[in-house]
Amino acid sequence: MDTNWHRWAAAGRIKDGSSPARAADHWNRVSDDIDLLVELGIKHYRMGIEWARVEPAPGQFDSEGLQHYRDEVAALRAAGIVPLVTIHHFNLPGWLVDSGGWLGPEIKSAFGRLTRVLVTELGEWVDEWIPINEPNIYATHGYLYGEWPPGERSAIQALRVMQIEAEVHIAAYQMIHALQPHAKVGSASHLRAFAPAEPRNPLHRLSAAGGEYLFQRALLKAMNTGRFDPPFFRPSGVVPGRYYDFQGINYYSRSTVRSVGDGVADGVPVNDLGWEIYPDGLIEVCQWVHDLYPSPLYITENGTCDNSETFRSRYLYDHLARIAASDLPIQRYYHWCFTDNWEWAEGEVPKFGLVELNYETQERTVKDSGRFYADIIANQGVTEAAYERWVADQQYRKNS
Repeated sequence: MDTNWHRWAAAGRIKDGSSPARAADHWNRVSDDIDLLVELGIKHYRMGIEWARVEPAPGQFDSEGLQHYRDEVAALRAAGIVPLVTIHHFNLPGWLVDSGGWLGPEIKSAFGRLTRVLVTELGEWVDEWIPINEPNIYATHGYLYGEWPPGERSAIQALRVMQIEAEVHIAAYQMIHALQPHAKVGSASHLRAFAPAEPRNPLHRLSAAGGEYLFQRALLKAMNTGRFDPPFFRPSGVVPGRYYDFQGINYYSRSTVRSVGDGVADGVPVNDLGWEIYPDGLIEVCQWVHDLYPSPLYITENGTCDNSETFRSRYLYDHLARIAASDLPIQRYYHWCFTDNWEWAEGEVPKFGLVELNYETQERTVKDSGRFYADIIANQGVTEAAYERWVADQQYRKNS
């Protein structure tokens, strides 16, 4: 397959030298994976579309690729599982890369064309949509830090991509509702808690506030309301309004800021990628989002990299406990990830799944954390027995 990520892997840009060519091979194992979802009791499932599979050439849609996705969402519905479909989850087909990708002249019309086809083809089974996954992560990793394709290192380019993503989100929201008036459409934004490393240090406070604004608040406002504050500008034809039916929040960690860029505090719990584990931040983020954009809240991603399976159940418990204690309208929780996944530039090494994946054999094995998750679903909460079995003995490690 020809995508931006297949090309990135072929260029040797993945840390472990792996490729997305095999990943979890979900394409060929849909039926087995749905059986596993049913076994765990999962009733809501978030999935993405591989753009190159349905539109391998500009304007040429592949009937077999579309039928595959029709079959998948129909099978999910038949199994009693509600699909939430993400249209763009970091992948671009090669032909769109060649025309400039997110900074090229075709992106807006191409995204609109894809959206129209997907809603038309899948709308019998799907009425919940996310146009773009983590637009801020895609822009910063690909255009500011150069760690993802296309490997640019330009703050100006990153901001240009965010501007276009906001415009595309608004256009997709309008198109989906025109085609499917009863649909629910929202974002899936990567949102973090931000804190100054030293609260009394004015530079740290300014850096934390500025970083949060540029990384998440300004873009979320533009996408949700059509109001483009600096450094963005409101394009002609975009009318301020409400462009969300729910708020999707992908939450993993807190950024402790000393200057420009990201940071992690000393002596805090961390996962295997060095990200701080900060459960309170989930509710902190949900609170300000709901204050600004009142609507149902979906936790569209939450999980942790735990390769030894020694604290994932603790992480689950701590985050779900914060949700249970909150009076915010948090209606959905989607764990990242169902199976271990191909984690973009990190490759196959990080383990985020509730289900262990053997990449060589593609064998799936439910982890202890997956059993704990299934028990929570079955009992509508955490029983004392479940806590003692899966959580009580687990502890986080600290970074220093």
